[in-house]
Amino acid sequence: METPAADLTDSLAAAGFFVLGGFSPGYGDPIPALKSGKHPRSLLLVGSTGQTLWPLLTSSPEFSDEKPDPLDRYTKRILSAIAIANDLEALFPFEGPPFHPFQQWALACGGFSQSPMGVLAHQRYGPWTGFRAALLSELVVEVAVASKVDGPCETCRDKPCISACPVSALSIENGYDVPKCREHLVSMKNASCWSGCLARRACPIGEDHRQDPANARFHMDCFTDISSTGQ
Repeated sequence: METPAADLTDSLAAAGFFVLGGFSPGYGDPIPALKSGKHPRSLLLVGSTGQTLWPLLTSSPEFSDEKPDPLDRYTKRILSAIAIANDLEALFPFEGPPFHPFQQWALACGGFSQSPMGVLAHQRYGPWTGFRAALLSELVVEVAVASKVDGPCETCRDKPCISACPVSALSIENGYDVPKCREHLVSMKNASCWSGCLARRACPIGEDHRQDPANARFHMDCFTDISSTGQ
């Protein structure tokens, strides 16, 4: 069994990313074949938090060139190069349709649970990690062993995220009402949600990895722009 190369870990960290987990795909799993035609034997899920990625993103050429989707373009440029340097193949959550089932892959890695907010919550990072890429290998990599640890939401009794939403856009019965959330943001330009989703901020897991107000505003702007175009 191969161990992840130190160069891979270091290269990811230097660019604001890290391996969230991994698993060894079965032949029935919804994962495309490698360019060689072989079935991948390892999938490594790469993520980030605002604390790790935001400072590097804001100093990147993608962030200052005034072109659309700076986060996606930065992610693809950096992680494509890292994948090539480590004999891996990269898949991205923003490429499609068809889009890759990143949430399904994350659940297969272990350590995640479905939250009422629609996002997955991680047992260490809570709702503050984003999925940036999946790295595929034809080798069995040590980290590609699914975690036995469950995510935090299954045992969370109080569900503070639900009661924290100012417009009741979350519920156990109906999940996350995206149009209601967006309508509140669009109609209330001074809403406190613009500086960070109050539901996410109410989660007691991963508090050290919360987005700062500028980072939160960037993602809220992306969210309202994407929603308004129907994408």
